[in-house]
Amino acid sequence: MSSISKLKKLAGISAFAFAAMTAANSVNAANWRYAHEEYEGDVQDVFAYKFKEYIENNSEHTLQIYRFGELGESDDIMEQTQAGILNFVNQSPGFTGALIPEAQIFFIPYLMPTDMDTVITFFRESEAINEDFPELYAEKGLELLKMYPEGEMVVTVDEPVTKPEDFNNKKIRVMTNPLLSETYSAFGATPTPLPWGEVYGALQTNMIQGQENPIFWIESGGLYEVSPNLVFTSHGWFTTAMMANKSFYEDLAPQDKELVQMASDYAFEEIIKHIDGLADEALAKIQKASDDVTVTRLNDEQIKAFKDRAPQVEQKYIEMTGESGKELLNQFKEDLKEVQSK
Repeated sequence: MSSISKLKKLAGISAFAFAAMTAANSVNAANWRYAHEEYEGDVQDVFAYKFKEYIENNSEHTLQIYRFGELGESDDIMEQTQAGILNFVNQSPGFTGALIPEAQIFFIPYLMPTDMDTVITFFRESEAINEDFPELYAEKGLELLKMYPEGEMVVTVDEPVTKPEDFNNKKIRVMTNPLLSETYSAFGATPTPLPWGEVYGALQTNMIQGQENPIFWIESGGLYEVSPNLVFTSHGWFTTAMMANKSFYEDLAPQDKELVQMASDYAFEEIIKHIDGLADEALAKIQKASDDVTVTRLNDEQIKAFKDRAPQVEQKYIEMTGESGKELLNQFKEDLKEVQSK
């Protein structure tokens, strides 16, 4: 998108948002603004409303939440947060990777465990998550409040896949994240990065029209019903992050800083309960609604064929992020080893 087009787009997103810039920057503003990149009822939306619930039940502040598309795409809401138009934003590292390259670490396949208990413990206790990442976000004018998992990554496909060769000559639409593209290239597919809204729309169009050259899609939660086949490769969990404009946060009164921290902790605990069993429930509903849907869960031997291709993605990550990425990766591995030894 050209700079002129982007400016026009931002200008047209919400006249209200720009008129409210002064209020949003005011440390005494009673109405805070929070945008995320998902739809009503999705994981980020549930997290946002739990955050809102705590804020409004424990203070005089109010919280206005904007869902995907109401203020633009993921890059738009990040720009608005950095500019102080928004107070809070929820954005996955998949999109933040353009701003903070090290955040792409979550897309190194088979780095993260896939069993829920280990994943949750890792997010609670990891030094990389709770100490290193806040410093990286702070450099970009952001106060990282909480990182949390949304669900296991899944590939939706026109036919079952059990080995990398099954991906040959297949297209896969992915988020605009270089390392995610590298992952699916390593797996044998041909990735095409698209903004989030276009990914969903393009997939629906191809499925409806029955195009011969199928589109694959990676997702983590509730949009499985658009594809006839779901493939679980156990290569990771989709991760997202909630943050605040750093200047706004630093100017808050001590009691409001504590309020924000407590609200993010509360939303984290609530979202962990929410995602427990969520994927299984969604799959059950889909399979009940259609006899055409298949679910493929790769066994250990099949997973190994994909896992053997992961080192090249890890090397690409180091090339993209340099010494800081290498140090973060080492810390990740140390944290994971400690969690898995318990």
